[in-house]
Amino acid sequence: MPGGWGVDAQLGDEELLDFLRSHGERARYVTSVCSGALLLGAAGLLRGYRATTHWLSLDLLPLFGAEVVRERVVHDRNRITGAGVTSGIDFGLALAAELFGPHVAQRIQLAIEYAPAPPFDSGSPDTAPDDVRRALSRDSRDALARRRALVEAAAHRLA
Repeated sequence: MPGGWGVDAQLGDEELLDFLRSHGERARYVTSVCSGALLLGAAGLLRGYRATTHWLSLDLLPLFGAEVVRERVVHDRNRITGAGVTSGIDFGLALAAELFGPHVAQRIQLAIEYAPAPPFDSGSPDTAPDDVRRALSRDSRDALARRRALVEAAAHRLA
């Protein structure tokens, strides 16, 4: 499942959640990047699993019975979740290694010249300057409050 703010509108989409449930029960892998983990959670697919999502929504995963792990990629049995959008590359490489071995994943990494060297060390709430983290949290407050209400409603339907 991909993530982003667009997942919020899907948290109450029972047709989508039923699809995820039915396919997730027999899928070799159940995966998400960013806030796509919230949709997996709303479908009941993260209960009892270690998982991650974008840092602004990590506190919502336990509402679905998931164990929160603050890492870029979390692999628990057949569930693989990635944090924010840029962790999608790490996620893809981890999945390639799982499916085809580390040599293939390393070839892919070289082919896409993935050698991250960001211009700032603010890509994580643990390393970002306090004022930057606070500003983003403040700017996201209303959207996160709406997301929380939708997640709580989805979690209530699961119970």
